Amino acid sequence: MAASPAVLIIGGLVFDYLTPPNYTSAPFFAAAPLVAAALLSRRLTLVTAAVAIVATLGLAAVRTAIDIGERITEVVTVVTVCVLALGINHVVRRGDRRLASARGIAEAAQRAVLPTPPARIGGLRIAARYVAAHADARIGGDLYAVQDTPHGVRVIVGDVRGKGLGAVEAVAVLIGAFREAAEQERTLAGLAARLERALQREGARRANLDQSEGFTTAVLAEVPPGASSLRLVNRGHPPPLLLHPSGRVTEVHRGPAALPLGMGEVGTWPDHVQEWEFPPGTTLLLFTDGVTEARDAAGNFYDAERRLSGRQFRSPDALLDALAEDVACYTGGETADDMALLAIRRGHPHRA
Repeated sequence: MAASPAVLIIGGLVFDYLTPPNYTSAPFFAAAPLVAAALLSRRLTLVTAAVAIVATLGLAAVRTAIDIGERITEVVTVVTVCVLALGINHVVRRGDRRLASARGIAEAAQRAVLPTPPARIGGLRIAARYVAAHADARIGGDLYAVQDTPHGVRVIVGDVRGKGLGAVEAVAVLIGAFREAAEQERTLAGLAARLERALQREGARRANLDQSEGFTTAVLAEVPPGASSLRLVNRGHPPPLLLHPSGRVTEVHRGPAALPLGMGEVGTWPDHVQEWEFPPGTTLLLFTDGVTEARDAAGNFYDAERRLSGRQFRSPDALLDALAEDVACYTGGETADDMALLAIRRGHPHRA
């Protein structure tokens, strides 16, 4: 693509050489700076415009069989287009600078709201990823957090309804509440209730955290210290997976999930805390619906349990890299929603 302006100018010279005198190659020389304006820097656009003008003047000088009025018209046309191309290039470059600034701000917000968790906490190896559906959208409503507490390592992975600033604010509220409540609440059910109250409180205070429409699906997990088990509470979120060292994959789901966080006014019932075996070498994989709602060209949903079954991964990072790549291949690179991914592996005692 970057060579297109040069190809157009060379093509114009070849066209002029191979065609009769009454054929004009001016469209080639006019198109070259316009293409350069969109693809190249200001300096290279200026060089392209200068070469196009020189080529047009040179051909006008040697094509004596053509009426002088036609030759002047061609030169004026190319010069006018070159001036316009320089103006377009200035606008494009200014837009690129603004976009780069917006991306930098969004990336800084993501690092602040969703900091990368430590690679190791106690005997657990941890990896996290935030994969945006579009390159220009660095953060949305997907969230994750890991906290080492007196009650064990506690985790949240969730998805706030909606996008934009309101979703980011809800993410910040939830993670802030999780950090505090994870240290204080003795049970996962108590932790879920604290998060519910935090959303209701902020929803009443802020118009953009609307209680009647806003909600967050989430999974809360806890790995007690010194135990080969894990506990989970699912609030309307896609069930996590357990990847065993043998390659077997188990969906961590037992019974109906409770309502998402933020829907306490619709109805309440006690959270059901599930407990599962979590032996050494096993990996807990949590993700948002950007994974489960990914579709192929035929409209079939991505099945993480089936596609990961029988595979082994040397680390949680390798697992998340493989999952993100597989989803991208499955959808042809056209994912519709962001993905938050979190993998936690229990290490062997002598390797912890």
